[in-house]
Amino acid sequence: MVFPNISDELMRMALRELEQASYHHEQWSEKLHGTLVCRAVPDMTDLEPDAHCLCRFGQWYYHTGSIALRNHPGFQEIGAEHERMHRCAAHLLRSSRDGGVVARADYERFVGALKRMNLEMSNLREELQRALFNLDPLTGAPSRIGMLTALREQQEYVRRSHACVVAMLDLDHFKSINDNYGHMVGDTVLVEVARWIMAHLRPYDKIYRYGGEEFLICLPETDAATGHDILNRFIAGIAALPFAVEGKDGFRVTASVGLADLGAHMPVERSIERADRALYLAKGQGRNRVVSWDASMDEMPAERERSA
Repeated sequence: MVFPNISDELMRMALRELEQASYHHEQWSEKLHGTLVCRAVPDMTDLEPDAHCLCRFGQWYYHTGSIALRNHPGFQEIGAEHERMHRCAAHLLRSSRDGGVVARADYERFVGALKRMNLEMSNLREELQRALFNLDPLTGAPSRIGMLTALREQQEYVRRSHACVVAMLDLDHFKSINDNYGHMVGDTVLVEVARWIMAHLRPYDKIYRYGGEEFLICLPETDAATGHDILNRFIAGIAALPFAVEGKDGFRVTASVGLADLGAHMPVERSIERADRALYLAKGQGRNRVVSWDASMDEMPAERERSA
């Protein structure tokens, strides 16, 4: 799946827009077939060189199309097939208008482009629906559903000499936020932190809500030193977020991070465990810091209660 790190709200909006645009496309297709079968006068707009930009689907695609879909390969394929389909349709309409016989090969080229466009739209719609199903309902970040599969896919690139690191990020003293301000404020903190992180990830980075106040971050094409710098900027940005509570003093939160390479020849769960051990050490060293895994941490107990 190739989606930028966007909120569930934007993704839902993208799905609604795609479904509305698909409806307009179906209406145009039905009208086009009716014109050909009945040898009716064609809509002159369909004969224009830029007809693919003038139909209602094209107006959406080229002018107001969702920014959430712009970089998706499927969205780009839809545009290519849509333009090809309109060129084929214009040729058919001219032949029909001029009293000629519509060649079977020309019609099959049109139908082929139409089918490929419909298939690309169906695939993109299903991908959006799956992505929305996999989102954490509170923060809008991807949930753990599908996380391991995505990391295993990323591991294939690591085996081809593409560096990648995974990080476990945990908010410090989060229990005290819930105790002092209530769980609704705690939820607000989680939402705002997740949104801040998603807004500052690169398009190919990924974040998952791992559980509670803990997030897993995957940074492809990134070695440990670069990942350490990126995550230091993250915890500085999180620490700068202000939170206000009516009738009480405002507060800020900090985060601790454990970092590890995504190993090429080990289960991805092992790399996550290494990042988790490094996180445990970051907590023990005073919190609000990034600690990278090293081999000495393998001596640490695998199961432990982490202080918030």
